[in-house]
Amino acid sequence: MNIQKHPFGKLPDGAGVERYTLENDGGVSVQIMTYGGIITSLRAPDRNGNLGDVVLGFDSLDGYLAQHPYFGCITGRFANRIAGGRFTLDGVTYQLAVNNGPNHLHGGLVGFDKKLWRATTGRSDGAISLALSYLSEDGEEHYPGNLYVTVTYTLTRDNALRIRYLARTDKPTVLNLTNHTYFNLAGRGDILDHEIMINADYFTPVNEALIPTGELQSVEGTPLDFRRPMRIGARIDDPHEQIARAGGYDHNFVINGAMGELRFAARVYEPSSGRTLEVYTTEPGMQLYTGNFLDGSITGKGGTVYGRRTGLCLETQHFPDAPNQPNFPSTVLRPGETFHSMTVFKFAAR
Repeated sequence: MNIQKHPFGKLPDGAGVERYTLENDGGVSVQIMTYGGIITSLRAPDRNGNLGDVVLGFDSLDGYLAQHPYFGCITGRFANRIAGGRFTLDGVTYQLAVNNGPNHLHGGLVGFDKKLWRATTGRSDGAISLALSYLSEDGEEHYPGNLYVTVTYTLTRDNALRIRYLARTDKPTVLNLTNHTYFNLAGRGDILDHEIMINADYFTPVNEALIPTGELQSVEGTPLDFRRPMRIGARIDDPHEQIARAGGYDHNFVINGAMGELRFAARVYEPSSGRTLEVYTTEPGMQLYTGNFLDGSITGKGGTVYGRRTGLCLETQHFPDAPNQPNFPSTVLRPGETFHSMTVFKFAAR
């Protein structure tokens, strides 16, 4: 088990960015930089034992400093969408930036994905870790409270990447944290032949602005039923209203089981390489996003052009627009409380 640190460029203000490489004894490795907590590379074996990079991104810091669709980053304070960028907490209404049509998305104009995090490394029996910490000051992006956040990435001997989120605040606030890595288990091409199984009987349907309506709808009889493994491309252009609105999959699934307990959420299998990815989480939901808005305008690692549906995201989370949806699990964090969340991405091949 090995950890290495290397410089990865400088921000416009001259601050240095570091990139850490965590590698286990089997050669599985993940690279994470202190800017945005971004996973820039993740190498996993195929069925023949050949390692390949299975995440989208860039070869240098410059790509991440330009506009991009949240490749590999920590998203916050509030991952996903808040309708109108507005919520009311304890009788006070807060107006956030509107940066996604009529909505607030992924923390606003300068969210956690664009912050420089403080790093410390650690080792334990059979695992190595990188802990990233950040203080989001009261009023940042118009959110209330000084928020102290630590996100710890841990790579284990059995090819699992654990992501642990901890946060506390000195004023009541709302919080929803996730990682926004785009996976492509083939390492090339689109993700339409990936097969996915999602442990969810319900999803949260959205309106035309991709904001949840507030109801939980059964996946039964819809193209969002992934309770048995299904090729992603099989129904991605179905005329179903929900698919048409999102241009594919961009939906929150209600993961079966008790929120707060680590439980199975999804499994992805890529037939040409044999790679599999299993997702476990304590979160109540998971957003499946199939890269519908990738349009070929971004050139990434090794000169790869990222066209439509060349990556998929599995964003474990509380439900979108939860601050405005009283029937959804609460995203309110109060002084004296500790926000804790765990997600595990486990890689294998068959």
